[in-house]
Amino acid sequence: MEDKKASASHTIMNELVLPNDTNAFGNLMGGRLMYWMDIAAAMAASKHCNAPCMTASVDNLSFKNPIKLGNIVHIEAKVTRAFTSSMEIHIKVWGEDMLHQYQYESNEAYFTFVALDPNSKPRPVSKIIPETDEEKKLYEGALRRRQIRLILGGKMHPDDATELKALFFGTTV
Repeated sequence: MEDKKASASHTIMNELVLPNDTNAFGNLMGGRLMYWMDIAAAMAASKHCNAPCMTASVDNLSFKNPIKLGNIVHIEAKVTRAFTSSMEIHIKVWGEDMLHQYQYESNEAYFTFVALDPNSKPRPVSKIIPETDEEKKLYEGALRRRQIRLILGGKMHPDDATELKALFFGTTV
């Protein structure tokens, strides 16, 4: 299996916020945005592994600024690191006010997807080659984020999280 550049998974998705997408305050509903983010992440993951994928987890989805009715939502997704069968995807979201001609940050998150074989079982994925400084930074942090996900999901004991220990205690065990 050949390693792939992170940039090969880069996905851009745009949506217009319509009345059916908003809450009583005229803001895009968080669940609708999460739905769109999940689609963008799935496209990035599938581009990387050339296979169907499913969502395994979503990390720290926090909202910085609401996106208003009539604004455009810009979603960018890219695989930051691939493990055995799972991939971490970084998502960035901006709103764009076309009337006043400005863009603003809305939120960002990390999604984890698992590649599936024809029997819907996890299958191996290609490793990632980070090229830019941002890709390298995201790649380096991905193992720590993965260990946090595994601990919170009850799949790893904190004592086994060597990357996190090194971060907090300056040593690897």
